Amino acid sequence: MSKAFVCIALLAVIALNAGCAILRSNQAAPKMTRGVNLGNALEAPTEGEWGVILEERYFREIARAGFDTVRVPVRWSAHAGAEPPYTIDPVFMERIDWVVDQALRRGLTIVLNMHHYEELATEPDGHCERFLSLWRQIAEHYRSYPPRLVFELLNEPNSALTANKWNDLLFDALLVVRQSNPTRLVVVGPARWNTIEALGELDLPDDPNLIVTFHYYQPFEFTHQGAEWVTGSDAWLGATWDGMQVEQDILRGDLDRALTWAQKHDRPLWLGEFGAYEKAPLDSRLRWTSFVAREAEARGIGWCYWEFCAGFGVYDRETHTWRQSLLEALIPPDK
Repeated sequence: MSKAFVCIALLAVIALNAGCAILRSNQAAPKMTRGVNLGNALEAPTEGEWGVILEERYFREIARAGFDTVRVPVRWSAHAGAEPPYTIDPVFMERIDWVVDQALRRGLTIVLNMHHYEELATEPDGHCERFLSLWRQIAEHYRSYPPRLVFELLNEPNSALTANKWNDLLFDALLVVRQSNPTRLVVVGPARWNTIEALGELDLPDDPNLIVTFHYYQPFEFTHQGAEWVTGSDAWLGATWDGMQVEQDILRGDLDRALTWAQKHDRPLWLGEFGAYEKAPLDSRLRWTSFVAREAEARGIGWCYWEFCAGFGVYDRETHTWRQSLLEALIPPDK
């Protein structure tokens, strides 16, 4: 489907839903300034397989700690039919409903994304139809939910899902979402794993209800040292981030490049993931985490830490307590 056709169709959908959009025009935009990812739970092949099962207390603790947003990675592709109409398992959908309701009840914004759709990355042409069908079902299911439910089309497009292919697919996906959710906030990021370097390759329609996300894990040898899923990462063990001027300048330069792109294209930015793995030295983790958060805030960029209670976790799920020093690196007591 051509972009021109999609743009025309998208404008038609928005026009058809203009009455609904007008009714919602006075609603405040969802707050997305300080968030945490509920990782290693629903983006696992099955919840609990990676050690995390979401509990009601988590949402209560997150809200009390001062976060305003939770991002929920979901592997929808593992819970839907392989053949048309690619029906999502209703039992799984009920579980997602529970998660959404827990967040909304506590005043949190919840960003519901599509995570680890690995087949789409490796064989995009064979999975585009299924991807769009999944979003059609999700969007229609949540069409009456309040604006604090936000959709994120796809986590970290990569591999064979190149920038050009992703740009075309996100146009189609947004058209699908807008048929039932004409004004809901939708998060989109660039190809190449949502990196800052790929922002320049992102091509977006003229939709006022988009927010652009990027992820930040630099320097990678520091943030992912000892990570079991990264080949050769044990060689990086002991790497530090000391906050030297040159280290600060690199990090500031990266965020400045993201901000420059956003200003040029008049798009709001959201740092959807950042974090350092638990095998990194704690003092460096705290220093880096605090610096990234404060520098993002200084540029008006909301952030969402990766993640809540697993290998990067700010919360200890065994003792049901916050890792206080890491929490304070994210949300200083005086803020």
